[in-house]
Amino acid sequence: MSNQYAKFTTSDFDNFDCLKLSKGVWLLLLFVLRGYLVWLMSVTNMNDRVGIIQWIYPEPAFFYLSLLSGGLGIWAVIIISLRRPNASLWIRTGWKNIRKILLLSLMFDFTVNMIGYFYWQLNSPAWLILNSILVVLFSWYLFNSQRLRINIEEFPESLPE
Repeated sequence: MSNQYAKFTTSDFDNFDCLKLSKGVWLLLLFVLRGYLVWLMSVTNMNDRVGIIQWIYPEPAFFYLSLLSGGLGIWAVIIISLRRPNASLWIRTGWKNIRKILLLSLMFDFTVNMIGYFYWQLNSPAWLILNSILVVLFSWYLFNSQRLRINIEEFPESLPE
């Protein structure tokens, strides 16, 4: 059991002696929440609030689909941000299932992009291929990352002062 922590340094742990969440999970969330990130960038741009959205999403419907597909990613961010000692039971249960939630958010995002491509012709084949490659890579990461496995096994507990 202690050998699983052998390759980590003290900077890899948070204030509750839990292993910090891996960068791969944060990248996955950035990918799934890209519509919300574009929206935030456009809101903070004082000169042209809609220009960034129109540049990245020429079709408004594709932007709205991106926001829809990020819904499960928002749920994952809520669970991750509320993960602390004395958290509610639903947070603890959600944390135990975070791998499934992240995988579902990836699959839902991919499904929305497939529907956008085949039904409404909103995106390009190159984007669909890139999206499918990223979904496969992130899915492989979710099931093969030792760090994520350790993250899911541990939950922050109050430390004595």
